[in-house]
Amino acid sequence: MNPLPSSFADYLDTPLRFRSRIFLALLVVPLLFSLALPLWRISMTAPQYPKGLWLDIHAGGLDAGNRGHDLTEINTLNHYIGMAHITREELRDLDWLPFGLIGLALVTLRCAALGNVRAIIDVSMMAAYISMVAFGRFIWMLWTFGHNLDPKAPVRMDPFMPVVFGSKQIANFMTHSWPRPGSALLFTFTFGVWALTAWLLWSGRAKARRYALSAA
Repeated sequence: MNPLPSSFADYLDTPLRFRSRIFLALLVVPLLFSLALPLWRISMTAPQYPKGLWLDIHAGGLDAGNRGHDLTEINTLNHYIGMAHITREELRDLDWLPFGLIGLALVTLRCAALGNVRAIIDVSMMAAYISMVAFGRFIWMLWTFGHNLDPKAPVRMDPFMPVVFGSKQIANFMTHSWPRPGSALLFTFTFGVWALTAWLLWSGRAKARRYALSAA
């Protein structure tokens, strides 16, 4: 049994126990699989499109329904209201995401092999940063598409905010925006790291308190 730390600061330098290391290493599996699966789906339905049109956003690209033809149809509809075409180049904010996730996986594995409590705090903060930046950039991307409308477009529309999460009526289209399996796996990793970090910090507080009481 490890001796009680004399202070919470000392506890932060305590090496991770074997079970924590295994748990961290296992969390890397869903993180890596999130790179191969779609993160988010944007879809729309209307009377003239009863089967709907959909577009999946991946960490490294785009995928669309009907063997990719839905993207062409969506861009044609967007042209009428003056919205920019959705292309991989327009979504260049995604370029950093695969590198960020791979870097996060490597840091997590290093922490699982060599880390202490202080190191897992760094991993949890890095996971939070990447998740918040990725989702924030996604919201900004949607805002940009909905507000930078061509004033010479055949159909004039006021600038609007596309739906981020849920469903929203835009003209005669019902648009939908929902997370996909890749986001669920990324959330699994992030929540798992946060939960382990929170448990370790709570445990450290308790151990430091017990030491203070025993030394009194």
